Amino acid sequence: MNSRIDNLLGMLKEEPNDLFLNYALAVEFVGQEKYREAENQFLKTLQLNNEYLPCYYQLGQTAEKLNKEKEALAYYHKGVELAKKQNNNKALNELNEAIWMLD
Repeated sequence: MNSRIDNLLGMLKEEPNDLFLNYALAVEFVGQEKYREAENQFLKTLQLNNEYLPCYYQLGQTAEKLNKEKEALAYYHKGVELAKKQNNNKALNELNEAIWMLD
C-alpha cells in the first residue's frame, strides 16, 4: 500500500461515513490501478450520498477499466440525470462525452 491510501484508511477508521474521505480513497485506488477496490469504494460513497455527482463519472470510468461497458453507460446516464437536476453543465458535458465515446 502507499502512504496516502494508508492515511485515508486511518482517517476512515475515525470517520467511516465521511463522504470526501471515502471518495478520495476510491480515487487513490484508481491511481494505483486497483479498479475493483475503486469500484467498491465509489459504490460505498454513493451509499453515503447518492447525489454525489463526481462519483458517477468516476464509476463509469472505473467500470470501463473493468470491461463493464453496460454498467459504465448506466453510471454515466444516472450522472446525466443528476447533473441536469443540479444544473451542473460542466459535469453534464463530461458525462455526455463519456457516453458518446462508448456508443
